[in-house]
Amino acid sequence: MTYTLKSRTTTLPIFLLLAVFLFLQSCSEPADKFFGVAVLNTNTISDFGTPILAKHINDETTEFPDIPSSKKKGDEAVTSVQNNILYMEKSLKDIKALSASDDDRKTIKDKSVGLYEFVIPVYKNEYTAYAKLCDSKAPQAQKDELLKAIEQKYSAEFESRYAELLAKAKVFAQENNLNVDWK
Repeated sequence: MTYTLKSRTTTLPIFLLLAVFLFLQSCSEPADKFFGVAVLNTNTISDFGTPILAKHINDETTEFPDIPSSKKKGDEAVTSVQNNILYMEKSLKDIKALSASDDDRKTIKDKSVGLYEFVIPVYKNEYTAYAKLCDSKAPQAQKDELLKAIEQKYSAEFESRYAELLAKAKVFAQENNLNVDWK
C-alpha cells in the first residue's frame, strides 16, 4: 500500500489557514456588539461643548417652591458630573477591552478611545468647576464665561474627532448590515 503525501501537504496548509482564520474570527465580538460599545456609547457625550450640556448640568440645581421633594442639598450638579465621569471611564475601559481583529475595527476603536480620552479630562476639570458654580448659585455671567472658554478651547476639536469616528462607523455599519438610524 502506497500513500501519497503530496495531496496531504497541499491541504494541510489550507486547513491550518482556515483554522487560524476561524479562531481569530471567533475571538472578536459580533459586529453589532462592537458597534454598540465603540460607537453607540458615544451618544452620551455627543452634547459635549454645547449649551445643551450646560443646561443639563445647571438643571440639576433647579428647585420648585411648591414641590418640597425638589429641595436640593447643594451638590447635585457636581454629583451629576461625577456620575457622568464614572460612566465615561467605564465606557472607555469597555472600549479598550474590545478586540480589533481588522483595520476597520482598530480605527474605530482608536478613534473612540481618543474621543473619550479627550473628553474625560474636560469633565474632570472644567465641567466640574462649572457644576460647582451651578451648585453655589454663582452669577450667570461667571458661568457663561467658563462655558465660553470651554466652547472656544474644545468644541472644534471634539466635533472633528466625533465626525471622524461617525464617518468610519457609518462605513462599518453598512459593511456589516447593521440597521442604524443616523439622526
